[in-house]
Amino acid sequence: FFSAVYMCEVERHHPQVFQHQAKESFSRLDDPLPAVVGVTYELCAGIVDKPDLSLEEIACEEVLEECGYRVPVTDLRRITSYRSGVGVTGSRQTLFYAEVTDQMRTGKGGGQPEEGELIEVVEIPLEDSMKFAYDETLPKTMGVIFSFMWFQNNIAPKLLKK
Repeated sequence: FFSAVYMCEVERHHPQVFQHQAKESFSRLDDPLPAVVGVTYELCAGIVDKPDLSLEEIACEEVLEECGYRVPVTDLRRITSYRSGVGVTGSRQTLFYAEVTDQMRTGKGGGQPEEGELIEVVEIPLEDSMKFAYDETLPKTMGVIFSFMWFQNNIAPKLLKK
């Protein structure tokens, strides 16, 4: 759940809430939107806040914590780094690819609820992947769309030959 995504939906559905109001005194909605409108599809991710670990080691920790899969550092493939949130944070993100199997699942994933994480792992069938990527009714980040396009161009053709 991202409050910024939720608030954008509130503004879209109830523009009167933001009109002629001081930011500190929003009126209460008589018909609030369900919390699900603030839920987005995202890639597994984490903050780089452990200087003694490499980006790859942090990525592997995040995959285990959020998705429940133990991925060896040697199984990661670095795709690229890019900037996100350029108008606000200018964050640098590094995208990795890893293949996982059921045998690599060692936990339930889900993130850390005490840190506000509520994560559900979603599997998208290969044949539905690009439909998912371009479906505007499913809120997702540009990183998700880019990763699906990268996968479609670099991995999917090899899988389809098998």
